[in-house]
Amino acid sequence: MFDAEKIREDFPILQQSVHGYPLAYLDNAATTQKPKVVLQSLQHFYATDNANVHRAVHTLSERATHDYEKARDTVQQFIHAAAREQIIWTKGTTESINLVAQSYLRPRLKAGDEILLTAMEHHANILPWQLVAQQTGAVLKVVPIDDHGTLSLKDFTQLLSHNTKIFACTYISNAIGIINPIKQLIEQCHAEGVPVLIDAAQAVGHLPCDVQALDCDFFVFSSHKCYGPTGVGVLYGKQALLEAMPPYQGGGDMIHSVSFEQSTYAPLPLKFEAGTPNIAGAIACAAALRYLSSLDWQAFSAYEHKLYTQARSTLLDIPGLRIIGDGHSREHAAIVSFVLDDVHPHDLATILNAHGVAVRAGHHCAMPLMKRFNVPATTRASFAFYNKESEITQLIEGITAAKKLFG
Repeated sequence: MFDAEKIREDFPILQQSVHGYPLAYLDNAATTQKPKVVLQSLQHFYATDNANVHRAVHTLSERATHDYEKARDTVQQFIHAAAREQIIWTKGTTESINLVAQSYLRPRLKAGDEILLTAMEHHANILPWQLVAQQTGAVLKVVPIDDHGTLSLKDFTQLLSHNTKIFACTYISNAIGIINPIKQLIEQCHAEGVPVLIDAAQAVGHLPCDVQALDCDFFVFSSHKCYGPTGVGVLYGKQALLEAMPPYQGGGDMIHSVSFEQSTYAPLPLKFEAGTPNIAGAIACAAALRYLSSLDWQAFSAYEHKLYTQARSTLLDIPGLRIIGDGHSREHAAIVSFVLDDVHPHDLATILNAHGVAVRAGHHCAMPLMKRFNVPATTRASFAFYNKESEITQLIEGITAAKKLFG
């Protein structure tokens, strides 16, 4: 059995009340809360080791550099990368995708080439490709989804062609929680010689991820989605691809030598880490990943799935409520996105907040997906292993109050 009550002791923010109710934090797809070890890591760095990395021989800088690079090793081990040089620190998933779009793909594109996406992508996995397509004359192709939110594998096969220069796909939809058959999609792309980028922002904190087993070419995620701090993320890439890519940004620490006539660049991974990085964030991200690694993944994954199935079944009992992207439960993460007749999602979220329930209302940075389901927005409840069954009851009570208020 997974003991959520004990786990909650590790998360100080969950011990508060909101508007006289215990906080029911159900916005984990937006950002997750931070355990004490992450908070302590940030405090320790700034209190004892604050210095820049790679630039000095004094003790503080040496300690900061050691912990920063040790954090890279932690990420490598967590996602099972073959080498530490394949781990690039970024500001988050968004910057990681932009880096690949501009440094890897743009130099390889010509007019008429195709970039393949899916209809369920986050804006962060749409706009970088849209920008590079506008810059080169390439075109975006989009794999549709069915009424349950499931990717159409038939259309995927038909759209994949010799013109496809990359396939970029979310592992788990942030808006509706569908889990895509990533391994199958990657194998099919590679059979056609097409590289694949996986947006794993919603997956890393909930599913075991092995980049070598997946055989993806690029893999990106954000620290704050997996219980670490904001403002730091990871780009994993196959080493040969990263070595062939030009730098994404120029500045300090990514150079070998600099002159006004010509400069040469540092080897991986520093080639892509210009300027002072988020040192404390990287170190605290590693603390979050070590915390995750200490847990029983099978137990907490089963617990999160239990929360999802209970929330889903209870919500479906409410007259006038419709779940968007209600795919098969075994292919679904602990995210429930829904609309309620005669109540706008923003109004519903406001009333839920008055009952201590934190949810997300809006298009969830997935406007094309909302258009596919012909809704302007949804209310989204997303769960983590520190949530409780009583918080589902609190959610339902808030929805019931909204229904009464709006007649």
